[in-house]
Amino acid sequence: MSVGETGVSMLISVRMDPPLPLMFLILINGVSSAEWGVNYRHSHICALNDSSVILSCNYTYPTGYQIRELFWTKNPVKVEKLRDLSEDPEYSQRFQYLGDEQQNCTIKLSHVTQKDEHMYFFRFTTNVTYGNWTGYPGVSLTVTDLQVESPETVTEGNSVRLTCNSSCALTDRATFIWYRNSQPLTERRDRNNQLLLQSVRREDAGRYSCGVQGHTYISPAVQLNVTYPPKIVSLSISPSGEIVEGDSVTLICSSDSNPPAEITWFKGLMIVGSGRIYSILKISSDHSGEYKCKSRNKHGEKYSETVTLNVMYPPRNVSVSITESGQIWNGDSVTLICSSDSNPPAPNFSWFKENQMSSVGSGQSLSVIQSGRFYCEAHNQHGSQRSDAVTVTVKVAGRLVILYISIGVVSGASVIITVLLIW
Repeated sequence: MSVGETGVSMLISVRMDPPLPLMFLILINGVSSAEWGVNYRHSHICALNDSSVILSCNYTYPTGYQIRELFWTKNPVKVEKLRDLSEDPEYSQRFQYLGDEQQNCTIKLSHVTQKDEHMYFFRFTTNVTYGNWTGYPGVSLTVTDLQVESPETVTEGNSVRLTCNSSCALTDRATFIWYRNSQPLTERRDRNNQLLLQSVRREDAGRYSCGVQGHTYISPAVQLNVTYPPKIVSLSISPSGEIVEGDSVTLICSSDSNPPAEITWFKGLMIVGSGRIYSILKISSDHSGEYKCKSRNKHGEKYSETVTLNVMYPPRNVSVSITESGQIWNGDSVTLICSSDSNPPAPNFSWFKENQMSSVGSGQSLSVIQSGRFYCEAHNQHGSQRSDAVTVTVKVAGRLVILYISIGVVSGASVIITVLLIW
């Protein structure tokens, strides 16, 4: 209960003197101690760091007395050492008296911190000797910050609960506000200090903090990590244009996953590499084919779409073949075919006869009616190559000639000699 200085003197008298002198002292003063007092609305206040605190109180004193001095102080030890908060450099700029000189002794302290954690008292004096009073016990002030309690990791689809904790229960009924990546979650305003995220999505990952409506203080942020299987697995090729034999080619596999996924590369059904990047130096036609990558973590796996690697190269393995078999006779037509391996297929062919500078024809085939050594040359936009020469021999067929030679007449008849010549 509250004890005034007058009351203190009375208690000392009780210990030192019999009851009669005590009654005598009360009658001399003419008042009852019940007429003195300071009443605080809260004996303990828990306030948020950097907030403003209202210490509500009222006081009473005997009718006819006049107030000479009133002030708030902290941690009183001896009356002669009491210090008015309004004159204390630590409080003067943050102290505001909201009461009056009759009954209300309410004050406001702004921007409180943990340095302000003390027991605060109201004291007043009157125009009567020993008519002074200190409201004891006073108001205990505790200043708290906010801390978010949350699991570090949650798997997509599960639920998670975050709690906005304080070291003491806030005296003022608080409405909590939640923030993700410093942006307020406007739909999350509640008197409950917990945030429940149901069926968590990967978009819910971020740095979470909390605050109280009407206050600028925001708690330190904590990271909520949402894990999930690979999604949106894509494959890109660099360079993106036409790929020519001898170029360096890089395939890149991109995957959205948490934790990061392991990457495996496939050409058809065969594993050809691992890691996010698959590089081919001095690519050849043997590297042509269908490629894809697989992204995998502990929550699942997913394949990318298949891409076709089409390697361009100039003609090679150019050769000439003869369509006819057996002997070729004079007057027959012989067809020569030029073949080549190239990508894209060679669109142009040129024909040459050895020891002859100019071309003897074009196109993939050539008709020949004479002997000689012939070769072809295949062309595409990436180069050309000449075949080995082939020999064409045309044989001349023998001719039968019958000569009729008249030699003479024997016994009145002519004698004819027939000569057969073949060449």
